[in-house]
Amino acid sequence: MRILHVLDHSIPLHSGYTFRTRAILAEQRRLGWETEHVTGRKHIAAYTGPEEEVDGLHFFRTSPASGLVSRLPLLNQITVVTSLARRLDAVCTQVRPDVLHAHSPVLNALAAYQVAKKRKLPLLYEVRAFWEDAAVDHGSTHEGSLRYRATRALETWMLRRADAVTTICEGLRADIVARGIDADKVTVIPNAVDVSHFSIGGAPDAELKRSLGLHGCRVLGFIGSFYAYEGLELLLDALPVILGRAPDVRVLLVGGGPQEAALKARAERLGVGAQVVFTGRVPHAEVTRYYDLVDVLCYPRLSMRLTELVTPLKPLEAMAQGRLLVASDVGGHRELIRDGETGVLFRAGDATDLSRRVLDLLAAPERWPVLRVAGRAFVETERNWATSVAHYRSIYARLMGTDEMPAAALGMSRR
Repeated sequence: MRILHVLDHSIPLHSGYTFRTRAILAEQRRLGWETEHVTGRKHIAAYTGPEEEVDGLHFFRTSPASGLVSRLPLLNQITVVTSLARRLDAVCTQVRPDVLHAHSPVLNALAAYQVAKKRKLPLLYEVRAFWEDAAVDHGSTHEGSLRYRATRALETWMLRRADAVTTICEGLRADIVARGIDADKVTVIPNAVDVSHFSIGGAPDAELKRSLGLHGCRVLGFIGSFYAYEGLELLLDALPVILGRAPDVRVLLVGGGPQEAALKARAERLGVGAQVVFTGRVPHAEVTRYYDLVDVLCYPRLSMRLTELVTPLKPLEAMAQGRLLVASDVGGHRELIRDGETGVLFRAGDATDLSRRVLDLLAAPERWPVLRVAGRAFVETERNWATSVAHYRSIYARLMGTDEMPAAALGMSRR
């Protein structure tokens, strides 16, 4: 069986979206399944041609947008769908897939639906987040607006027409079912990690720690993109209280993004600029060195539909490395973190509770080994990619009209 994945963007871009995709493809191929991959116009990496090889994966690219239409609201989104549908149709002629597997956002599914109807192919739609909620976070609309309601209606329309639906967590599944989608049609393929890629946290690099002014300090850290929903301003708001009881604490923020300038300004206004270290973005190969500097990773996500429904990857990666973590109690975190067992949760949006839970954890080092071991055990047994990706087997088999696909048949070629 050959699966044609329809993607918004992919490696070499780095994001939670591309990392999940790469993990799924690697595990599907390990199982002997054939995969092909198409990205649409929102893949913003430098266009190197209609096809590209990245890390052993072959991608069919859609040519970038050009002309006035590509810059006009609404029309530019229509061109995203139409251009992807044309590219996808051409790729189908070349690779002859058995299943179309479209990943969020809904524009990808719309393009795939056109081709699936034309070619009488089964369509699986994988929802990683809702387009309308992402638009709210980006500030391009607000909940309840005409655009928001229209986009939500479009999403629901597509969910009804897909032959099968998968999603990344129970929060999203509940929302999909509440739209009137048959519960038996919706399967959770949860975010996971490849535990073989993570080892229990190593010793900090003394020279790097000294160069960042962190020598002799206990470090609270965040490594990732600085978006508003991550709630990093809340971590800064909690810092004065933390410093009042633990003056050796520092905050290490590794990465960058839309909120970087605002975070730096807020640190100065709070009088903690000297206790907050911004590294900027670091090469992916160097990230582990920065993780090793952190005593407690902080994930203070704010409560909104996006964070209540969607589970992030970062806490799983932290647990895979045996890291200590403190996170807000939004729904996406509660699906991953067992308070007091695999990590520590605080009331979302409450800087006072965040400072209290951080201080309590720092004051109880005897708890740390138990938390670390339990977090690692959780990802090893429940959130590894082998377990997660195995759920696709019965879905693909159903779409192909069989009870179960034998392993040998899953690897057969139709070229």
